[in-house]
Amino acid sequence: TRQVLLSLFLSVWVGALFLANYNPVTAFLNAIQTYIVSSLADSWNAAILAFSFVIFGMCAVLARSGGAKAIANWFIQRSKHSGSGQFAAWLMGLIIFIDDYTNTMIVGNTVRPLTDKLKISREKLSYIVDSTAAPVSSMAIISSWIGYEMGLIRDAFEKLAIDWGIYFTFLQTIPFRFYSIFALFLVLFIALQRRDYGPMYAAEVRARTTGKVLRDGATPLVSTEMTEMEPPENIPLRAYNFIIPIVALIVFAVVGMWYTGGGAEGATFMDAIGNSDASVALLWASIAGSILAIAMVVGQKILTLQEAIDAWVNGAKSVLLACIILVLAWSLGGVIDDLGTASYIVGLAEGIVSPVLVPVLIFLVCAAVSFATGTSWGTMAIVMPLAIPLAFHLDGPMIATIGAVLTGSVFGDHCSPISDTTILSSMATVADHIDHVTTQLPYAVTAGVLAILVGFIPAGLGLPAYISLPVGLIVLWFWLRFYGKPTDIEVLEETSKQGA
Repeated sequence: TRQVLLSLFLSVWVGALFLANYNPVTAFLNAIQTYIVSSLADSWNAAILAFSFVIFGMCAVLARSGGAKAIANWFIQRSKHSGSGQFAAWLMGLIIFIDDYTNTMIVGNTVRPLTDKLKISREKLSYIVDSTAAPVSSMAIISSWIGYEMGLIRDAFEKLAIDWGIYFTFLQTIPFRFYSIFALFLVLFIALQRRDYGPMYAAEVRARTTGKVLRDGATPLVSTEMTEMEPPENIPLRAYNFIIPIVALIVFAVVGMWYTGGGAEGATFMDAIGNSDASVALLWASIAGSILAIAMVVGQKILTLQEAIDAWVNGAKSVLLACIILVLAWSLGGVIDDLGTASYIVGLAEGIVSPVLVPVLIFLVCAAVSFATGTSWGTMAIVMPLAIPLAFHLDGPMIATIGAVLTGSVFGDHCSPISDTTILSSMATVADHIDHVTTQLPYAVTAGVLAILVGFIPAGLGLPAYISLPVGLIVLWFWLRFYGKPTDIEVLEETSKQGA
């Protein structure tokens, strides 16, 4: 229907209908009370909602300060074409690796003015932001993901009396995260070659030739209140008005994760980061960053205190639609969990697994579950206790199998329409959510198919990752070279003239 609110609510209701023995009234009441209200009451979800409001309030103040415009102007002066703008977004996504939520919000809001100036579609920007969030954070040696991933591995190893070093095992799995690695490099190759294919090509042609970064009729997840935030006229554009609050936000987030993970009680830094409550830490950091941003603009007399508060409130209001979608997506996840959908999908794979096929089948199961449920962490929790015993008892490749779980789970987090990071990517880039999903999906499938053919099938046969990875990257480069079509404005103009 292209109506994401209606579609999500109907999904929740239909799932509740199954659980209520097809009583439509009971299903309606349960959809609201059992799932929607319960998802709001969850402390993690509540903290993420609050963080979304606060971070967008902070970003609105930064936009009004002129700092974001100064950053965009600096990049524009050095960005000669769309490729360099896409590369800048990709590079920022790699730098901010500590957490996927932080990555998405900061990169999307920072780079958006630049990509708009360079006539890069919002669909492309949301794809870049989404592709450098979970794929990066899930492999980073220090991030909010690592403790959770290591904990799942440790639990499975203990039940099987496997005496391997957990952190060393985690490091060994990184080269086998074929999907995450290929997804990251596909973004880089697209920026370098300035080529696209599928629905993304149409979006880029529209943006280059008409200047419309959104299609006609698009419904961005963030209202125009956010994009219309401009600094007052005749004020100095100082980049540090943006840089200082953003750096402070990252520092506050890291310190908050360290604290909530038990760092003050003697836990090592990496253990503390891994065991942290990222939602609470990010909320603390965004509030502190907002206070600092307001203090800076008021202290420099760029805005009055009233103007700064008004800007913050307008920024917070702009994400109301996106937050409603998040709540409905979480509600759908609860329905799916109660229906046992994920367990059913996992059960289909049992009994047909051979040692050689363990990695590729586990990857496929994780990709299916994560796409259907929109949760990477939930998928890891469901499949890891199955995958490690399968590899152990069938004498399959253990490291490749664990890597298949960890990267296959990222597939859904990367491109599922009900994934929170997919939704947050649409929010941060002010893109139409359905357009973001439909343009990104062909690229995600490309990376997934390549991960299967060049990565997990050879890994099951014993081929080392250091051979599979270079081969896969070469294939990816030439695939884009011969299948993708150029989106340079000069090429498009020449093609248009020839067509005329």
